[in-house]
Amino acid sequence: MRVATVVALPAMFALASPAAAHPHVWVAVETTVEYDKGTVVSFSHRWTFDELYTTMAIQGLDANNDGKLDRTELAELAQVNMDGLKEFDYFTFAKLGGQSLKLAPPRDYWLEHKDGVLILNFVLPLSQPVLADADGFSFAVTDPSYFIAFDFVKEQPIRLSAGAPAGCQANFVEADVDKEQLTRLGQAFQQELGGAAMGSVGTSKSIALNCPKS
Repeated sequence: MRVATVVALPAMFALASPAAAHPHVWVAVETTVEYDKGTVVSFSHRWTFDELYTTMAIQGLDANNDGKLDRTELAELAQVNMDGLKEFDYFTFAKLGGQSLKLAPPRDYWLEHKDGVLILNFVLPLSQPVLADADGFSFAVTDPSYFIAFDFVKEQPIRLSAGAPAGCQANFVEADVDKEQLTRLGQAFQQELGGAAMGSVGTSKSIALNCPKS
């Protein structure tokens, strides 16, 4: 009987070189901004991982040896990833008027294996809904340490749910991640890497959400 070894994203940190300053995991991001009753309530993420991480992560997970991986076989890996991502704020940073917003625990998370790569789907709610027409509302999906390279897909990277008010738009702008969050994330990575510094941080984009005033 083959025993599966779950290789989650947090476990990858321990495999990195102490002087790492380039990405070790690549993720293509698609996000749907969920609206309800004139407010933004959550982000529905779809993260597609690179082939190398996928190959490492799925070893031994095909329990019935049918050459396919279903949700049940990937459930443990999905849970371990979500548990580990909590420490890093799920690499999702929402801001309103320059102030960081808190996020609620994720829900509806699951992994799929499609076309040779893993895809993580999950919904990340805001702890408090934000008015759709609020000024200065934005979010970023990024790893400031650049251990993981997040890049939005070229085709429809950001979608607005059916509940979005008419005229709402999502536009890419320069990212503005909170300095305290950067420090805390850096410390967390150093702990994962045995105290070694990560080197230079990566650059990223934020998505500004704008809706006409009601």
